[in-house]
Amino acid sequence: MIKKTLQSNLAPLLAILLNMLLAYLVYGIARGAYMAENWSYFSGKFSLEMIRGGWVFDTTAILVTNIPYIVLMLLPIHLKENRFWHQLCRIVFVAVNGTALAVNLMDAAYFPYTLRRTTTTVFSEFSHENNLGGIFLTESLRHWYFFLLAIIVIYGLWKFYVTPCITAHRLSWWRYALVNTIALLAITPFVVAGIRGGFATAVRPITVSNANQYVDSPVDAAFVLNTPFSLYRTIGKAVFTVPTYYSSEEELASIFSPIHQPVGTDSLTRKNVVVLIVESFGREYIGTLNNSLENGHYKGYTPFVDSLISISTTFKYSFCNGRKSIDGMPSILSSIPMFVEPFILTPSSMNQITGIAGLLKERGYQTAFFHGAQRGSMGFMAFARSTGFQQYFGREDYEQDSRFGGNSDFDGTWAIWDEPFLQYYATKMSEMKEPFMTAVFTASSHHPYRIPKQYAGIYPEGVLPIHKCIRYTDMALRRFFEKASKEPWFQNTIFVLTSDHTNQSDHAYFLTEIGCFCSPIIIYEPGSDRLPEIQEKIAQQIDILPTVMGMLHYDKPFFGFGIDLLNTAPEDTWAVNYINGIYQYVKHGLVLQFDGIRTRGIYSLTDSLMQHNLAGHAPEQQQMEQEVKAIIQQYMERMTQDRLRPDEK
Repeated sequence: MIKKTLQSNLAPLLAILLNMLLAYLVYGIARGAYMAENWSYFSGKFSLEMIRGGWVFDTTAILVTNIPYIVLMLLPIHLKENRFWHQLCRIVFVAVNGTALAVNLMDAAYFPYTLRRTTTTVFSEFSHENNLGGIFLTESLRHWYFFLLAIIVIYGLWKFYVTPCITAHRLSWWRYALVNTIALLAITPFVVAGIRGGFATAVRPITVSNANQYVDSPVDAAFVLNTPFSLYRTIGKAVFTVPTYYSSEEELASIFSPIHQPVGTDSLTRKNVVVLIVESFGREYIGTLNNSLENGHYKGYTPFVDSLISISTTFKYSFCNGRKSIDGMPSILSSIPMFVEPFILTPSSMNQITGIAGLLKERGYQTAFFHGAQRGSMGFMAFARSTGFQQYFGREDYEQDSRFGGNSDFDGTWAIWDEPFLQYYATKMSEMKEPFMTAVFTASSHHPYRIPKQYAGIYPEGVLPIHKCIRYTDMALRRFFEKASKEPWFQNTIFVLTSDHTNQSDHAYFLTEIGCFCSPIIIYEPGSDRLPEIQEKIAQQIDILPTVMGMLHYDKPFFGFGIDLLNTAPEDTWAVNYINGIYQYVKHGLVLQFDGIRTRGIYSLTDSLMQHNLAGHAPEQQQMEQEVKAIIQQYMERMTQDRLRPDEK
């Protein structure tokens, strides 16, 4: 029957339908590979509803990307019925769907770093890197099985592609045109409905956030989605949409305001401020902050940082505000969390902004930012300058300093190794005029997870590839503090140590939606009489700016979404982050998951694997909803209206 139809006037239309089934099979294989590669990150609560959601998003992506193929097949032009034209159609079909497969597989390897499907901001994120070829080659070798799978599937696409029999000569040109025009018109409504996500008039074109309606866990939204959809659906789209939870500015500000007013009449304490942003240095790797792991026998991989915590102030529940390095910069230095997309990559990055450096520069501080990669990498240099850093020291500056090892200290992929670069950092600060504010962004505890050859026998492979890098960076931090402690500026300095985000994990808690945001926040003030302690507070990266300003008794209003941790009661501390369309709000020992309209879940922080949803049963739910709505609305309004300074109305 099919063979006869392929020889009939409806041959092109039936061929399209059969080949679309091939495309669905390709997307299904890609989703299976995506799930298998990242199984430990997903909740394991898979359902028929998730599969149905996957078909919805696959349908949209398949139809959008195959529009050229469909049009080529159904063009009502009599002369196109020849072998050359149908070979062209075959090439277009295989190229389009083969590319979709490759994109999905590449994103499967990238998922552990972001816990979401890749969007078009990835092109901006890596636009300044010149080492992408080497990274791509390394990843291809590490994930050779994806490469092999792609070859097999693309060959299958070519092999099983259905070509209609060329029978156009049996029809007059006008009858041929009529049949194909009718077929094109008939298929169009179905294509449009498939792209929109359904036939219902209430259905708008589905977006990335719609994936959450098919899942219970935000991370599982990545299973429902596919990468071609996430890419094309975010091309040229407005990142921030302002909600209208609160109708008046007064009501909104009464619940939450990012404007901080000075407290007290003390004059500015002119201490130096040093912020160490340590690549991928998640809370999981630090033994002191994980006494409950492995029945209390967990030692971690950071003996020096453990000792630093013993003389510092840190926090039991501390979180990062994003999952990428470019999320960490605004969160830590400007108190701006990541909502929806990385702030640096959005049009709002052109707003008038400031940060710790800018606020202190206005008070006579000398400011400098240090990053061992090439200038311009990750957009850090542009962001640093826009927020008040007067100087920027990168790989080029290090290599020009004859006191250090030059290009021989380059790790071959990203940046100067942490140990020599942190020594350079300490040296350069000793050449600065006090008071100064500096920040450094390290690089060695990063993919491809290598350490200098001379340390291979000292820091052997751990359970995870990153563990040896964490040990190496911990040593580099020890050597940095040993050098800094001998400098005259040391006793007059506030040190803040945190990570940009978390990374590889081998404990179940740190794979949950909230666990994957666990970053340390350590405040060390050697010249202070403050007693060291691990405070029973909730902390986040955006709290660093307000906390530092409070420690310095900063005496002017300033902007920041976080709070002053040291002058806020434990019950009033909170944290917020965003993952796959879900805002996670942590307060009162609870994690509230809010999708912008309704609460999807509430979990106790003691429910380490987030297994017991308390939504509808937690007395704090209504208050937490009101507060997170206010935070979201303040964020969206101020981003779209360029109101990121205290003097903006």
